[in-house]
Amino acid sequence: MKSAAATTLATLVPPFALAAEPSTGRPALSARKFTSSAVESLLTSVKAKIANPKLAHMFENCYPNTLDTTVNLGVLDGKPDTFVITGDIDAMWLRDSSCQVWPYLDLVKQDPNLQRLYIGLIHRQSRCILLDPYANAFLPIPTDTKPLSWAVDDLTDKKPGVAERKWEIDSLCFCIRLHYGYWKTTGDTTPFDTEWGQAMRLIVATLREQQRKQGHGPYHFQRTSPIPTDTVPLSGYGNPAEPVGLIYSMFRPSDDSCIYPLFIPANLFAVSALRKLAEMSSVILHDNAFALECERFAIEVDRALTEYGKIALPDGDVYAYEVDGFGNQLFMDDANAPGLLSLPYLGCCDATDPLYQRTRDRVWSRHNPYFFHSSIAEGIGGPHEGLDMIWPMSILIRALTSTDEAEITQCLRWILATDANTNFIHESFNKDNPTHYTRDWFAWANSLFGELVVKISREHPAILRAV
Repeated sequence: MKSAAATTLATLVPPFALAAEPSTGRPALSARKFTSSAVESLLTSVKAKIANPKLAHMFENCYPNTLDTTVNLGVLDGKPDTFVITGDIDAMWLRDSSCQVWPYLDLVKQDPNLQRLYIGLIHRQSRCILLDPYANAFLPIPTDTKPLSWAVDDLTDKKPGVAERKWEIDSLCFCIRLHYGYWKTTGDTTPFDTEWGQAMRLIVATLREQQRKQGHGPYHFQRTSPIPTDTVPLSGYGNPAEPVGLIYSMFRPSDDSCIYPLFIPANLFAVSALRKLAEMSSVILHDNAFALECERFAIEVDRALTEYGKIALPDGDVYAYEVDGFGNQLFMDDANAPGLLSLPYLGCCDATDPLYQRTRDRVWSRHNPYFFHSSIAEGIGGPHEGLDMIWPMSILIRALTSTDEAEITQCLRWILATDANTNFIHESFNKDNPTHYTRDWFAWANSLFGELVVKISREHPAILRAV
């Protein structure tokens, strides 16, 4: 088994270039990065339930794409180590890596090799957090001092092993979500060692620091770029906001900078994550004092969200997207998670909550400046790829947060109509011309599609026979 230091990513090529035969978009078996017997078994079982050949083909390509093409296993400091690239970028995002492997979590007890992958990823994420809790993306070699090409000249506190240093609350929350999910699924506590405990305490300290009750704190970020959302104003500390108990975020999960730094979806996600961490701290670390600190922190942020995180409208309140605590509020939604649409998917609220339902209706409408529609499809985009560019992720999240079979079916049809005949999910596509798309190889979106099809096979199997 290769060590992490020996892992070479430069030779990776898009998965479709490694296809063994025209009938599949998967790499040849010998070229796959990781194979799970449990994943392959479920893939075969679900595919047999799908009537539409194109849908079956896309599922076969996308569901195992993360394992086929992005996983690098090794040993680091005597522990299992798993480094998961995002796809066509040779770096690991904390958010993406957590989401890319999420769909396989309920299979982990059936496959010891798959369980080892999760253990290695938990160890790697803990190391990354300890390297720099403000970073969003990391390099395979922890001592590497050369970040991603576009981040070389960033004005920030540069750390070894960091690929990009954009402060996003959700990066840390997604790690907690994955670690909690692994623990609840397996009951295994072996990856939750002293290093993990140190990383979790650093997460809480960082979130506390970014409440900015004692000044703006140490984090700052600026980038010379023609794209305004790639940098942070006011010497890199962000636009002003009142310290009302919410946590400041300089960037959204799209890696675009916030307008108002009190980003509501991420604060809601933080409440959920802190409560999960409180439970893990009590049961696994036997640290009741830290567990109580996490719970009290969650209560404080939750109260601030109740007071500042909503917009009053004649038909009832909706969640704001960003606020500044001074009374200014922004309503929109971005396709990336966490966003307003994805709140129940991430466990931040119940999908039947009237507040969420009103918000959901509003974000999937002309009230959201990044909602786009045409005769081909409709969905949400964001400033990251510009106007009229729909992200398939938004369509997938809409289906994952719905129980309406007609709505889910429509979402699948939009996905089938907009892949540009590649049989993979892209980052975004033009609402009028799906052949104009971004990113051939975006593993998180592929995993999310696979997760949706598996969920449909279990909860609404008739849809797979009708699409």
